[in-house]
Amino acid sequence: MGFMTGEETATTTSPPIRPIRSSAQDTGLRPPATRAWLTRLVIVGIVLTALNLRPAITSLGALLEEVRDGLGMSGSVAGLLTSVPSLCFAVFGVMAPRLARRFGPAAVVCAGMLAIAAGLAIRPFAGNTVGFLVASALALMGIAVSNVLMPVIVKRWFPDRVGTMTGLYSMALALGTAVAAAVTVPMTRSLGGDWQWGLAVWAGLAAVAVLPWIPLARAKGTVLSAGTASAPVSASAPASGPASASASGPASVSASASVVAAETGQEPAPLRITRSRTAWALAVFFGLQATAAYVTMGWMAQIFRDAGVSAGTAGLLLAVTMVMGVPLAFVIPRLATRLPHQGPIVVVLGLCGFAGYGGLYLAPAGGAWAWAVLLGIANCAFPLALTMVGMRARTGAGVVQLSAFAQSTGYLISIPGPLLVGVLYQHSGGWGLPIALMAGLMVPQIVVGVLAGRDRTVEDEAAR
Repeated sequence: MGFMTGEETATTTSPPIRPIRSSAQDTGLRPPATRAWLTRLVIVGIVLTALNLRPAITSLGALLEEVRDGLGMSGSVAGLLTSVPSLCFAVFGVMAPRLARRFGPAAVVCAGMLAIAAGLAIRPFAGNTVGFLVASALALMGIAVSNVLMPVIVKRWFPDRVGTMTGLYSMALALGTAVAAAVTVPMTRSLGGDWQWGLAVWAGLAAVAVLPWIPLARAKGTVLSAGTASAPVSASAPASGPASASASGPASVSASASVVAAETGQEPAPLRITRSRTAWALAVFFGLQATAAYVTMGWMAQIFRDAGVSAGTAGLLLAVTMVMGVPLAFVIPRLATRLPHQGPIVVVLGLCGFAGYGGLYLAPAGGAWAWAVLLGIANCAFPLALTMVGMRARTGAGVVQLSAFAQSTGYLISIPGPLLVGVLYQHSGGWGLPIALMAGLMVPQIVVGVLAGRDRTVEDEAAR
C-alpha cells in the first residue's frame, strides 16, 4: 500500500504510542500490527466485501422491466421492491454492533457474505413476488451488517489512514456497482436471455468474498475478532492502535474501558449518541444520499428506457453513473480528511445533483451521458458520509455507535423514497414528478451535510 500517505492523520490528534504488554501478549498472541499477513488479508477482505455490497441492487435495476413482467409486478410493487434495500439496512444494520461484540466483526461479515450468496442464488427461482422479496431480504441482510461494520474495521485496523482505506473500500464498492449495472444485460443475453440466470450469476462473486474472512474469523485474540482486546493501550497516554484513534481525555478513558470490557466480558457504557446534533445531522445526510442512490440504482435505467433508449444502453448509462464513484470515491475521502470542514464538498455534490436531475427532466435522452456523469458525481456523497463517520468520532467505540446510528437511522429515512417514486410514476404516467421530488431533496441534503461536516466529535457533544 505504497500510495498511503500521512495526511490522513487528521483523524487522530495524538502521535502513535509505543505498545506495552497486554493480556493478549501475555497469552502468546501477537498484536495485529506485527502480523502483516493478517493486515493484508483484512485489505483483501475489505475489497472483496465492497465489491458485493451493490450488485444485488444494480443488477436488478438493469433487469427491472423483465423481472416485473416475469413476476407480474405493478409499478407500486416494483417501488416497494426498490425500497426493500433501505428497509433491510435499517432493520438489520442496527443489529451489527451487538453481533460484532458477541461473535467478532470478521465472523459477522463472513456470515453476511454467505447470506448474500444464498439470497442471490435463491431469489430468481423463488417463483413468485413474495419469494423474490424474501430471498432479496436475505441477501440485503448480509449487505446491511457488512455496511455497518466496514467503517468499524477500517477505523480499528487503519486509524491514521481512514481516508485512504475508506477511499479504497468506496472505490471497490463503486466498481462492483458499475460492473453489475453494465454487464448484467449482455450477460443475460449470453445466457439465453433468461433474466433468472442473469441475476443468479452474482451469487458466485459473493461466495468468493467469504474466503478471506474465514481465517480472520478464526483468528481469535486479534482486534478484528475480539474488539479491542489486543489494542495497544498505555495507562498514562491515549490509545492509538487499531482499536482507537483517540486523542486524549475521554477518548483515552473510552478506549481503556473497551479493553477492560473485552477482557472481563462486560460491555463498555455506550455513548448517548442521540444527544449529539452532529450524529443526527450525519444520519439525515446519510438517509437523503441513500434515497438518491437507491432511486438511481432502482429506476434510472427505466427512466432512460422509457425515454426511448435501448435496454443495453440504459444499463451502460447506469454503469457510467456508478463508475464515477471509482476515482471519486478515492479522491473525496482523502480530500475530506485534509479539510477541517467538509461542507464545501457537500455543496459541490449537491449542485451536481441539481444539474443532473434538471437535465433528466428536460432532455432525458438527448443529454443522457451528461446526466449520467453528473448524477454519478452527486452519488459520491456516500463515501463522503462514510469518511465523516470515521472523522466525527474519536474512539473505536464511538465509531461503532455512530456508524450503526447514522446508517440505521439514515436507511429508515430513505425507505419511502424509492416507493414514492414508483407510486408517482404509476399514477402520474410519467417521470416529471418523481424527478422533481429528487431534485427538491437535494436542498435538505446540502443543509444537513454542511452541519455534519463541522469539525467536532460525537463524544464531546454527548458529554455536554
